[in-house]
Amino acid sequence: MDSTETKPPFLLRLATFVRFSHTVFALPFGLIAMLSAGGGRVPVAVFGWILLCMVSARTLAMCFNRIMDWDIDKLNPRTEGRHRLVAKSQAWVVLIVSTLLAVFAAAKLNPLCLALSPLMLLILCFYSLTKRFTAYSHFYLGLALAVAPVGAWVAIRGTLLELPPLLLGGAVLCWTFGFDLIYSTLDAEFDRAHRLFSFPSKYGIPAALRLARGLHLAAVALFWAFGRAVHLGSAYDIACLLTIAALFWEHRLAKTLIPERINQAFFQINAFVSLALLAGTLVEYRVWELLWVLTDTRGI
Repeated sequence: MDSTETKPPFLLRLATFVRFSHTVFALPFGLIAMLSAGGGRVPVAVFGWILLCMVSARTLAMCFNRIMDWDIDKLNPRTEGRHRLVAKSQAWVVLIVSTLLAVFAAAKLNPLCLALSPLMLLILCFYSLTKRFTAYSHFYLGLALAVAPVGAWVAIRGTLLELPPLLLGGAVLCWTFGFDLIYSTLDAEFDRAHRLFSFPSKYGIPAALRLARGLHLAAVALFWAFGRAVHLGSAYDIACLLTIAALFWEHRLAKTLIPERINQAFFQINAFVSLALLAGTLVEYRVWELLWVLTDTRGI
């Protein structure tokens, strides 16, 4: 960068560093679980603490990932600019602050959320280490994203011993496992050359794409089963059908092995999946009516 060039503001660089736009992957499923656990009615304060916990938890996970992969990312042409966005010391500060905020928000929700917060931190951070010893690191990423809906359910209901959060968490795990397999085909050669573990680098790209298709079939089945378990209706069913169509198109793009199309499949299509399912849930719970009640001042 030219010394005379003005850097973007720190918060903008930080948002790029932690890929804040990718919050659209896990956050909608946390909101789906929250609404379903509360029957469409969630106190504003509880919603705020859940939101703070999810955003903070994702930020700390991404900062930990960037710190652990700092030197590796410098070698990869796809990621070599990441370390220039923020200083490593700044990343550590954001990691510590985000961790404290996530645990504090969990404590404000209920005792079980606080008790489970160390497990949440372990799952979120452990993923960043898995590429050093297992070709199934993509599974652990899916497990990390599955924390969002399961945690949101616990925040509302105060229990893990129910079927719906396990169905939705399982769906998110399979969906994420599948799309990360597709995305990791971009780095198969790099991983192989640098002795990093990933499914495509060990078993080949065709095998990775076959596994991704199977996982996405399982994800769709689990998304639908979750809808039945919490008695969602036709709007959610339509969202599931749109999800099937979107994932089918994602695999069509992935088969081309063209990086631009794989990037499109990774972000745009998967963002559509999460937002479509959230939209179907919002319609089912007639959330716009609740917002109208909350914002209507005519009776004041």
